[in-house]
Amino acid sequence: MSLHELKAAEGARHSRKRVGRGSGSGFGKTSTRGQKGQLARSGGGTRLGFEGGQTPLFRRIPKRGFTNINRKEYAIVNLDDLNIFENGSEVTPKELFEAGLIKKEKAGVKILGNGSLERKLTVKAAKFSASAKKAIESAGGTCEVL
Repeated sequence: MSLHELKAAEGARHSRKRVGRGSGSGFGKTSTRGQKGQLARSGGGTRLGFEGGQTPLFRRIPKRGFTNINRKEYAIVNLDDLNIFENGSEVTPKELFEAGLIKKEKAGVKILGNGSLERKLTVKAAKFSASAKKAIESAGGTCEVL
């Protein structure tokens, strides 16, 4: 089978409903909106979450806690991931990004102690977990807080 032989399955493609094009089309006059009422009007309908005047769900549910607008979210990297770098190299957020270990820097990079490190590295990051710091230093590397 080639690209020019591809065809849509029978009944897979529906023709568009062309409303308001005369009574002969079957969708004329009221254009499938029915007679009068809120939904028949232009701009008619209700907002998202509207329940006909009943108190909406998002207002009935009790609210708890708060969201800290100053919260810092860190891009997380585990020790296992650092084994891709050369022995004795310097690992910065820029190198981590280029290696594809982090998608974006967010408020910085935090190194966590999951896995084991087999290389001697100089790691520069915003934060280190205690176990990660210990593992990096025991492998002969150094940790620098940015």
